[in-house]
Amino acid sequence: MKLKFFLATLFLIAAFLVSPSPAREQEGEPVVVDEVIAQVNDGVVTLSQLKREIKEVIDQYKQRGMTEQQATAEVEKHRAEIIATLINEQLLLQQGKELGLTERIEGEVNKRMLEVAKQNGITSIEKLDDAMRQAGIDPTTTRQTLRAEIMKQAVLESEVDSKIFYGLSSDELHKYFDAHRDKFLKPEAVDLSEIFLSLAGKQEAEVKTQAMQLVDQLRKGADFATLAKAYSDRGKENAGKVGLFQLIDLRPDIAAAIKNVKAGGVSDPLKTDEGYQILRVDTRTAGSNTPVFNENQVREAMTIERSPKAHDDYLQGLRDDAYIKVAKDYSDTVLPLLKIKQDFIVEKSSDDNSKAAPEKKKGRFLGIFPKP
Repeated sequence: MKLKFFLATLFLIAAFLVSPSPAREQEGEPVVVDEVIAQVNDGVVTLSQLKREIKEVIDQYKQRGMTEQQATAEVEKHRAEIIATLINEQLLLQQGKELGLTERIEGEVNKRMLEVAKQNGITSIEKLDDAMRQAGIDPTTTRQTLRAEIMKQAVLESEVDSKIFYGLSSDELHKYFDAHRDKFLKPEAVDLSEIFLSLAGKQEAEVKTQAMQLVDQLRKGADFATLAKAYSDRGKENAGKVGLFQLIDLRPDIAAAIKNVKAGGVSDPLKTDEGYQILRVDTRTAGSNTPVFNENQVREAMTIERSPKAHDDYLQGLRDDAYIKVAKDYSDTVLPLLKIKQDFIVEKSSDDNSKAAPEKKKGRFLGIFPKP
């Protein structure tokens, strides 16, 4: 299997890198002391973290067609928001540790890494690590990133979403159902399988041609499972089976690709950023125009609707209760975004003779680092 394929397969795991790789230290290069942008309780947000986040967003803008200069200018408009987001992330990671989620999250990280290994026909984590290194991905940093993303999600689910979900009364559920009956119509569902051909390390024209040839074979009666096991770059062990989906939940491009495909039929090749998909509609289940009350579905709909504001309120509470210090060069733009509902101390540089604001008598405080 080509090493570039591992890079493509693991892209989603490594897409939000927030921690520096230890590789440079291992190589004996000098370690530069990082600039601290913000102290968040006993954690910090550093300049190197900010630079990595900025680079990530610039790359995303470039993928949408912006030039390097346009993307950089656009990201600069949102530098303060990025710093505020990094502060929020620190708070969520710290809260996860306080809630005792560390062991559970570690188990989930191991599970997902094993899934990646299995999908690529790799028999052990050690061999997966070797393959990742050969593909230019640092396994340690990847695990740190995955660990952080799962932890943040787990904290919000545990402390916010689950409390909304289970805290709704029967009366609230029925009132919501009556007011939103159109949300609870039974939608059409499809069971899908796929053959995925990766573009990693290949010419797009060759991959597209292969996809069209496979579609032609399938429409002439070839066995889908056999071809999936032979040619698909993912899901071989499941013969290409993907699962059951409500039509309204599918990505628009996938929904369009299978719109007129009957059960047992296959779509034309669908181009994605990573490769080409051939989708088989295994079954279709017709929808219904009669709304049906299902308690869990109503709870889920109400939770999804209320979660964004509840997440914001929860993060605001964490910020209000935290010890946060923002470096002076960033404070004017970042502090208003944090909206911390408490007094704070403004630390002055040694050459500033003005008086500092009075210190809070109790609780934590927000301050500003003096310039060196």
